[in-house]
Amino acid sequence: MTIRPIRELGDPVLRTPADEVKKFDAWLASLVKDLVETVDHPGRAGLAAPQIGVSVRAFSYNIDGEIGHMVNPTIVELSEEIQDGDEGCLSVPGIWAPTVRAMHAVVEGFDVDGKPLRLEGEGLMARCLQHEVDHLDGKVFLDRLTGEARKTALRALRSR
Repeated sequence: MTIRPIRELGDPVLRTPADEVKKFDAWLASLVKDLVETVDHPGRAGLAAPQIGVSVRAFSYNIDGEIGHMVNPTIVELSEEIQDGDEGCLSVPGIWAPTVRAMHAVVEGFDVDGKPLRLEGEGLMARCLQHEVDHLDGKVFLDRLTGEARKTALRALRSR
């Protein structure tokens, strides 16, 4: 079992858009296995490859006991209905802030073997899908904050 260390904010890999996976091979299978094993812990909802230092478009998720992964994800649908709950991130430990996300999200990509995969979800799953795709685009949830929520989160970050 390989549980990889989590990169924290300040590491350049978290701010760099990840590369598309071109080869569905043993290396990718090993990476996905590490992503799945690393996310399989209480309190962990999702994990993108850049968070373990690998700049490729892959993530794992752990929502309501369902654990899975996706390679080369693309958000294909977001609802107009929104949710505005607290969000946190393994790469920004200890900081939680109200973050606006779509209530429903649909993401398409591939599984570890290169077969087409479609994930969709409401609530926490939708939040997770959007959060992980943001990581693959070089963004963290703090980038989505505005107004007082942003000021409060950045103040907390500076005081850590």
